[in-house]
Amino acid sequence: MTPGPRAGRREWWGLVVLVLVTVIISMDMTVLSYALPFISAEQAPTSSQLLWITDIYAFVLSGLLIPMGTLGDRIGRRKLLIIGAALFGVASAASAYAATPEALIGTRALMGAAGATLMPSTMSLIRTMFRDEGQRRAAIGIWASGFSAGGAIGLLVGGGLLQSFHWGSVFLINLPIMLVLVVLAPLLLPEYRNPRAGRFDLLSTLLVFVAVLPVVWGIKECAEGGASTPALVAVVVGLLFVPIFVWRQRGLDDPMVDVRLFRKAAFSAALVTSLLTNFALVGFLFFTSQYLQLVLGLRPFEAGLWSLPQVFTAAIGAAVLAPALAARFRHAVVIVIGLLVGGCGFLLMTRVGVDHGLAEAVIGQALSALGMAMVLTLTAELVVTNAPPERAGAASGLSETGSQLGGALGVALLGSLGAFVYRSGLADVDAPADAVAAARETLGSALEAAGRLPTAAGDLLAGAARSAFVDEVHASAYAVTGTLLVTAVVAFALLRKVARPTPPPATPPERNTEDDDPAAAVEQEPGAQKAAEQDAEPEDTVPV
Repeated sequence: MTPGPRAGRREWWGLVVLVLVTVIISMDMTVLSYALPFISAEQAPTSSQLLWITDIYAFVLSGLLIPMGTLGDRIGRRKLLIIGAALFGVASAASAYAATPEALIGTRALMGAAGATLMPSTMSLIRTMFRDEGQRRAAIGIWASGFSAGGAIGLLVGGGLLQSFHWGSVFLINLPIMLVLVVLAPLLLPEYRNPRAGRFDLLSTLLVFVAVLPVVWGIKECAEGGASTPALVAVVVGLLFVPIFVWRQRGLDDPMVDVRLFRKAAFSAALVTSLLTNFALVGFLFFTSQYLQLVLGLRPFEAGLWSLPQVFTAAIGAAVLAPALAARFRHAVVIVIGLLVGGCGFLLMTRVGVDHGLAEAVIGQALSALGMAMVLTLTAELVVTNAPPERAGAASGLSETGSQLGGALGVALLGSLGAFVYRSGLADVDAPADAVAAARETLGSALEAAGRLPTAAGDLLAGAARSAFVDEVHASAYAVTGTLLVTAVVAFALLRKVARPTPPPATPPERNTEDDDPAAAVEQEPGAQKAAEQDAEPEDTVPV
């Protein structure tokens, strides 16, 4: 097929801005990990509140990604990006100074709502800015490497800040970055808007929340106090709203989600694979940070430094290996390779212990990041290239929703499994009842309770808690490895007949020639196309 027009310097520098957005969103899913022990010590949240603090951000973001994608198509994707950056900065400042667990949960939810205005613009803009297939694949790889590396960067930055500053500093770092984004976006990104895109359907938005939040609440309640009637009823009610949401979309002339996209095996398989990959990658981070700090005794910054290798392996996997292998082999083969490499990394985490395991943890994280980055790059490409250009925004919203939901579910479900294993390990510990009760909440609470006991009794409780937590890590690692193996089988079965995607190049935004109604046209900001043409250089590569 004839390749599309090649992007110039303006598009590549615009990609830098879009990657900056994904890095920040990814960072804020993990930057809190190293702050959890400090929050536990200062605010004494329950284990359920601790999980809510961690993943409410991702759940709210997931519920609003699709509606905000539609809103961006209507008012302008760049405009929504700038508005979202300002709101994200305000919500970050509020989180930094939250005084109670309840307040922090609320401000983290606001951050998720603001983050949802940022994410839908990135992939849809990439789809439009990069019309040459090779450049688009490279751009998606760079974008995916930014998202994958952002989680590890968040761990490093968080660890460094917590060495000298209050835990709220992990949120304050968002402020200058959001300011830079607000300044650079108008200079580097063109404005795209399509008034014919799906309308903002409030009922569909409410149905998403009613479907997701009861399920999550029920899972967390089961993790906190065991299976109860209210928790199980909540899970069932949430699941019942899923077909109602689908029915609503089928009945709309202009649906928020075009459910016909799911008829394509490549599209559906890519979404499921992406969700399960993020389930493993993000969910396991809940254990990694606490293992390095509370079991091995590393300081936050030291733990962050030991997480650096996964930043580099994620970048290599997404920006180098995935595009190179996808140019030679079917996507199914490369995705399976990535899942198996990631599974080996998580399996290595079953070798860590109470008094050893740093090397295993570092190598395991690096391998898992390498494999997962390869998978996420190719699933993102499959989603975008298997959706028609006019549905690129909706497809991007669906993809990001699945990714964020997968990560949040990983935290919830693996956290629930881990809590069960951890508490079982403390069932027979010989210590005062009140100390054991506190220890059963979290490992941080256990070490704090042990510090209040006489030396011998405290050492016994702390040792038992660390041993129970290592068992928790092992159980979660086995669960994640098994999940990735099943995902590899399913992905290969569904994608093995799918050829390497070669979609027609996306047409640049232009006025609708079928009628003279300016409001019905897909609009581009005046002067943006001219600037893009002036900057375009046919033989350009990524600027250095």
